[in-house]
Amino acid sequence: MKLSDFRFDLPEELIAQEPPTERGASRLLVLDRAGDAYHHATVARLAEFLPAGTVMVFNDSKVRRARLFASSERGGRVEVLLLRPEVDGLWSVLTSRLAKQTVGKVLHLPEGLELEIVAARPDERLVRFSRPIDDAYLERHGHLPLPPYIRRADRPADAERYQTVYARATGSAAAPTAGLHFTPQLLASLDAVGIERHFVTLHVGLGTFMPVRTDNILEHRMHEEQYSISPEAAAAVNQARAEGRPVLAVGTTSLRTLESAWVDDADGPGGAVRSGDGSTRIFMYPGYRIKSADLLFTNFHTPESTLLMLVSAFAGRERILEAYRLAVAERYRFFSYGDAMLIK
Repeated sequence: MKLSDFRFDLPEELIAQEPPTERGASRLLVLDRAGDAYHHATVARLAEFLPAGTVMVFNDSKVRRARLFASSERGGRVEVLLLRPEVDGLWSVLTSRLAKQTVGKVLHLPEGLELEIVAARPDERLVRFSRPIDDAYLERHGHLPLPPYIRRADRPADAERYQTVYARATGSAAAPTAGLHFTPQLLASLDAVGIERHFVTLHVGLGTFMPVRTDNILEHRMHEEQYSISPEAAAAVNQARAEGRPVLAVGTTSLRTLESAWVDDADGPGGAVRSGDGSTRIFMYPGYRIKSADLLFTNFHTPESTLLMLVSAFAGRERILEAYRLAVAERYRFFSYGDAMLIK
């Protein structure tokens, strides 16, 4: 399967540079696979499309203010994106001008903090700070890591809008953006019709930013992400599946978490989601069989991205590309601050 199989034309003006005026005011394209039909709605009407007893699974990871601006010995500015903590106080980071960030180089940060590059990896660097860095420091000097297709600096309003209302566990380098649509009012409307709500945690990492660089997508290697599933969340998903009730993954990150924790039943056709902590490099593309969820609520994704491949695995490549062509024709807004899609 080729990378070009996931290409589509997207006018630049449809890439949302700002969130909607009000959270939850976005449009919703509903793809009903059973009838092969499309419906145009709003996110506020989501409850109308879900049967009572649906189990919704959200990712409660919180975005870290992970973007820092450092200076080199010669005074040049270097952008540093914290990805994840490693052992012995080290951090994996992504930097601007990556090839120039060689082992032994020292960069300078506010409050006299220094960063030394101790190892080079193909797409990232392993660094040591001169003293431990914590979220309090990042609150003072860090910036929200808006995606590169948002072509502006982060603003104070992004601190609230580029974060879900239920974010709890700090650790992501990018928002689980499908969750940005949910408001307390929308959650209450789902509660009112008997929709169950449960949370998992997957800290979104480098893979969100990195393009697929191989023409044969099977040669692409995903970056590692850390996840956690509570016994309560796993039990809720497993009980719903046993009872024939639908499971709705809110966002590709929730789906990646559930699929990564899925354990097949060696004695039969069933299986279950296993609770606990883990790491994943899961890569879903057409031909992959989704086992843990029946519905997916997601944003519109970038051309030739692993996220577009994931939703194509969920609903079929041709059907998804048709839906995207319709979304373009109807002037839906794309990507992190854009509109949403429900696949049912």
